[in-house]
Amino acid sequence: MTDDYTKEQQYLKAKKRVKDIKGFYSHLAVYIVINICISGIILYGLTHDDDYDLPGAIGHIGVYSTWFFWGIGLFFHWLGVFGFKNFFGKNWEDKKIKEMMDQENERSNEFLKKRR
Repeated sequence: MTDDYTKEQQYLKAKKRVKDIKGFYSHLAVYIVINICISGIILYGLTHDDDYDLPGAIGHIGVYSTWFFWGIGLFFHWLGVFGFKNFFGKNWEDKKIKEMMDQENERSNEFLKKRR
């Protein structure tokens, strides 16, 4: 019974992880496609309505501002999926608890060996 519960729990945890990773890659794909379109529209507008030539328009801050600010959000999404959880997420907590329990067991075993 406990083994079935543990396997089910592991399955649900893995399923959530896959969903999170898929969500990040979807976000990344949308980020790239939409920003290419926005940059193209801005470049077109700058070269046809203003007095910019193509090299001057490419250097315009408007072409890169969406990439930059949305990129900040994408970076934090990446941290949430791949980075930050590895440092202080549930897996980190589980590993730390196991490590502390193992240390306590070693101390207890050493104490018992000295008493014999």
